[in-house]
Amino acid sequence: MTSQTSSLTSESPALPQALVLLFALCCGAIVANLYYAQPIIELIAPDVGLSAERASLIVSLTQIGYALGLLFLVPLADLLESRRLMLITTAAALLCLLAAALANQPDVFLGLALLIGLSSVSVQMLIPLAANLAPEASRGRVVGNIMSGLLLGILLARPLASLVAGEFGWRAVYLMAAALMLLITLVIATTIPRHAPSHRASYGQLLASLAHLLRRYPTLRRRALYQGLMFASFSLFWTVAPLELSRHLGLSQQDIALFALAGAIGAVAAPIAGRLADAGHTWRASLVALILAPLAFAPNLLSAGLGWIGLVVTAIVLDFAVQMSMVLGQRSIYALEPQSRARLNALYMTSIFVGGAIGSALASPVYERFGWSGTALLAAGLPLLALLAFIGKEE
Repeated sequence: MTSQTSSLTSESPALPQALVLLFALCCGAIVANLYYAQPIIELIAPDVGLSAERASLIVSLTQIGYALGLLFLVPLADLLESRRLMLITTAAALLCLLAAALANQPDVFLGLALLIGLSSVSVQMLIPLAANLAPEASRGRVVGNIMSGLLLGILLARPLASLVAGEFGWRAVYLMAAALMLLITLVIATTIPRHAPSHRASYGQLLASLAHLLRRYPTLRRRALYQGLMFASFSLFWTVAPLELSRHLGLSQQDIALFALAGAIGAVAAPIAGRLADAGHTWRASLVALILAPLAFAPNLLSAGLGWIGLVVTAIVLDFAVQMSMVLGQRSIYALEPQSRARLNALYMTSIFVGGAIGSALASPVYERFGWSGTALLAAGLPLLALLAFIGKEE
């Protein structure tokens, strides 16, 4: 496909399915950088000199870096040409992943974890670009399909990391990720359409406008709160579940990979959510998602527990609920102000990954002190707060 400069109009033609698939594959490959470490932190931590209590900082700092990139880099997509920004950030991610594969000091590795998150934000430039290119009638479906790729990247990163680390060691995971970023950089350079935004402002004015958008749109604030709490629960679960499976249920890295793969079933929620939003069912579908998320932990809070079966049920239901809620939220905020979609997306996703970073940071200390039952109780309580905040609110 040849490069072209796109313009945002109400009569935008339908996006070719091949381009939608390409967007989805790029999103999945890039966002996977944030999740490779989750199932292998017990392998990384002792090798770079991190204690068990500090191990989850690897995950939380990656998410903090991503949140910083969302806040300070993604808004530039409303000001500068999108493809160039994506090429710069993806090339930076490649270099950071290579450095992480060679790191031997705890502080160096944690710093690189932060930078890996910061440089992996091009995925959140791709999604608003697709929303800009898609016609209104099919925008929810297009975003939902692309989010399926992104969410599969999130979910498949963990089993892939477990398998590769089990066979070749954890450093091979980062080398593999760097090679994948080289491929994605070439794909972006040769196939992604150019998009020159119509917005004109300085970078300082662009950042100042973030606060204006947050004040102006209650829907943005509410959706950011709901999804931040949902993603805190999601990150808490996926940081601790591999520890529980290996320490107390005796699963190997290969077994943990299969467990993480089961959670990928929940990715079917994204296209379903997009279609429901296009059909006008955003509020009802959001309510379902927010009810399912705390209920997902019921098998883990039973007095006897259900062992690994309960964890599999939780993984599938929680992933389904979180992904459905995320797509519904994106569809809602993209409708607020078309010329500001990159900044709206930046604010929305920043809140999500701040929540994720908090959940990951809590994971190791809560698990070490209160065990799996205490962790599951906290993880169920977070989306329950989102549900209570949601009830009675109209979009």
